[in-house]
Formats: sequence, structure tokens, C-alpha cells
Amino acid sequence: MVESRQEQRLEKFPVASKVNWGMIISRIGESLIILFIVILVLGPFYWIITTSFKPTAEIYDPVPTLFPQKWVLDHYKNLIMGTNYLYYLRNSTAVAIVTVVLTLIVSSSAAYALHRPAFPGKALLSRLILLSYMFPGILLLVPLYQMLTKLGLIDKLISLPLVMVAFTCPMSTWLLATFFSFIPREVEESALMDGASRVRVLTQIIIPLLKPGLAAVGIFVFVISWGEYMFASVFINSEVLKTLPVGLAALIDQYRLDWGLLAAGATAITVPVIILFALMGRRFVEGLISGAVKG
Repeated sequence: MVESRQEQRLEKFPVASKVNWGMIISRIGESLIILFIVILVLGPFYWIITTSFKPTAEIYDPVPTLFPQKWVLDHYKNLIMGTNYLYYLRNSTAVAIVTVVLTLIVSSSAAYALHRPAFPGKALLSRLILLSYMFPGILLLVPLYQMLTKLGLIDKLISLPLVMVAFTCPMSTWLLATFFSFIPREVEESALMDGASRVRVLTQIIIPLLKPGLAAVGIFVFVISWGEYMFASVFINSEVLKTLPVGLAALIDQYRLDWGLLAAGATAITVPVIILFALMGRRFVEGLISGAVKG
């Protein structure tokens, strides 16, 4: 009787199954791989940031240190006081903001025109727009230089946003088209029936519904234009009009290389992007996820 009762209890409350060592080893392996990828990606950023706070003697010490033994701001002082960093920062900020604004205006209008009205060859045109994004920009460097020379825009800061828009709009148009596809047509049709023009429908009804997509595209364009080097190094000659990547690249001297100053400059370039993602990172992820789900 006692044994039968114990058997009934065991059947009612079964003993936990044996430990699945294969699953545990698999999860440990996955965790190690993720940790390795994180170190591989974030390691260089950590090294650059910490190097920017190290004294020069510690930077050139044969024995590297993971943490600065003495935190100093000398390299940042030299960057601000001894270079045209503030001009570079102003120029890069202006180029990035203007590029984002122009790209959002052009790409949202293009995405609306490609998605809403029906016309022959619309699918082919959409694919051609995306295909144009795949061509490397260096192929157009000489034609663009000749065009800007004839327009008198060489060594003018406005030339950079105009050129960058040509490369950011195709991808931005394609991304925004996925958001347009899931905005109910009834909303637009009812507004048109009430007498609203298509421009008013786009600006007052459609655009407010595209905020996640616009945020994602805006951050995408900002990052691209912020780090653009090739066109800025060719089209801009004046020292006070150079952008951050070009201006800081000029700090590399032929006979002497100040690693502390370069590390401070690299950190100064990265910080605005980090701040942007900290402020709008959630909208960026929401935009990518909703675009992926809707597309």
C-alpha cells in the first residue's frame, strides 16, 4: 500500500527530467559567439575612446593599457584650440541636416508618386530606382565635378548636399514605399472626395502617418552624409569649408602622427551619431521593424 501510494505521487508529480547537457553547451557556445562579436565590433571604439584620454607617453608605451592610468583632456584641447575642428563640425552638421531634409522631401514625394497612382511600367521604374543605388559613387565623380564646375558650385558647401541627395534618395524612396503600401487608401480617397488636393493629402495626412519610416530614413541618411569623405575631399578646397572626415584626415602628417589627437578627433566624430541614436534610436528600430513587417 505504501509503495503504491508513492508510485501514485510520482506519477502525479513526475521527477524532473535529466539535465539536457547538449542544450546547455549549445547555449554557452551561442553566448560565447555573441560575446566575441560584441568585442570584435565594440573593441575598436573602446580602444579609440580610451586612447583619446591617455597621456602621450602612455599611448606610445610599449606595454599597452586597457584603462588610462591618468585621464587627461590635452588631446581634446589641442583638437579644439589647435585645429579648425569647430569649422569642420559646423560644416558637417550643416551638410548632414540639409541632406536629410532634402532627401525626406524628395524621397517621400517619389515614394508616394510610385505607389499611389497607377501607370504603365511602375514596377520596372521602382526596380530601376533601387538598382541605381548599387552603382559606386566613384563612377560619377568626374561627371559630377564637371557639372558642378559649370554651375560654379566647386568649393561651395551646398554642392555636397546636392550630390548626396542623388545617392540617398533611391534607397530612401524604396524604404518609404513599404510604409506607403500599408496606409489605407480609404483615408486618402475620403480626403480627395472632400476636395483636398494630392499635395495637401500628402503633407497633412500621409506624412504624419509615416513618422516611424521618416525617422528611420532620416537617421540612415544622416549617418551616410555625416561620414562622407570622397566627394567632400574633391569638391571642397577651402580649409574653413572642409567637413569632419576630410579635416581630420589632414591631421595625418608625413613625418609625425599624433595618435592622441587622431583618437580625440575620431571620438568627436562618433559622439554626435551616438547622441542621435540615443535620442531617436527607438524610432529608428520601430521604423525598421514596422517596415519589415509591412513589407
